[in-house]
Amino acid sequence: MEPLASDFDYPLDPKLIAQQPLPRRDESRLMVLRRKTGLTEFRVFSDLPSLLRPGDVMVVNNTRVIPARFFCRRGTGGRIEGLFLRQAPRGQKPGEWLVLLKGAGRCRIGERLELVGAECPVELELRENRGAGEWLVAANPPAPASEILARAGRTPLPPYIRRPGGADEPAADRDRYQTVYAASDGAVAAPTAGLHFTPEVIAALAARDIQTLTVTLHVGLGTFAPVKVEALADHPMHSEWYEMTAASAGALNAARDEGRRIVAVGTTSVRVLESVVGPDGRFEARSGWTDIFLYPPAKFGATDVLITNFHLPRSTLLMLVSAFCSPGRTEGMEMIRAAYAQAMAERFRFFSYGDAMLIE
Repeated sequence: MEPLASDFDYPLDPKLIAQQPLPRRDESRLMVLRRKTGLTEFRVFSDLPSLLRPGDVMVVNNTRVIPARFFCRRGTGGRIEGLFLRQAPRGQKPGEWLVLLKGAGRCRIGERLELVGAECPVELELRENRGAGEWLVAANPPAPASEILARAGRTPLPPYIRRPGGADEPAADRDRYQTVYAASDGAVAAPTAGLHFTPEVIAALAARDIQTLTVTLHVGLGTFAPVKVEALADHPMHSEWYEMTAASAGALNAARDEGRRIVAVGTTSVRVLESVVGPDGRFEARSGWTDIFLYPPAKFGATDVLITNFHLPRSTLLMLVSAFCSPGRTEGMEMIRAAYAQAMAERFRFFSYGDAMLIE
């Protein structure tokens, strides 16, 4: 019998939701969970190089979080908060964006909102109300979103991280809600398992003959969305743009040929790996959109070890890690429940700025 969404609910003390990053990224605690036994061990993230094997191949997501959060002002003076989602699909006019607007219930198509904080005056014309807060807007004067948001945008922290609404953006968030290896602009949420890495940890991994490869998956807002239907097969999984380069695909195929493990850093890297691996276990260079949804009893053809954070109840991320604990079966759900209960008892920090797990 397939699991239901409610099987992935769990109670969490709000005090365990990390609101601030630690002074050092690699000071996060690390729970090591061994799938064969269900046994756990407590370490710190800087121990990671000693926990992996020489010859392992580590795959990281090099997406960069863009300053996607912005504020607008109506002609009446009302303030509206916005979140850039992506450039409009092909076929739309240049300069059109898809955005979420909070507090725009009284806005009308054709209305123009003044973008707050832009060095030069910028207006966003409301072109289409797509429902659930999503709008198609057009920047005036037309310009790529990246240029405008670089001047007027803020770090799009997830909703469970609280910051004073009117305060300036903390410098710590601009730096720490970004991996040290971020290179490809496009995410509106961080691939949080990667936030623990430091240059020192990466150097120590290389010194142990652990190769690091990059893929790209631009994390979307759907990563925070709870599954609202009970039957998981009925959940409309969000799509995210990804890229697997020929160099990374070739290196992964070489690792498979040599019997070396593939270590995915984060569920986003898993989504890329499992989207491009073939039935024969070979990897292809590919880019596009993936809506892969991995939940028990999903099988995994590309991932041997997973580094991840502690995830929200009823989230697709929690479902993925539960499936990974027991591929092709459902016993991983109980294993994750037990591990999370232990993490709560030990006062681990949860979610984006929280602690990490190594599942092998």
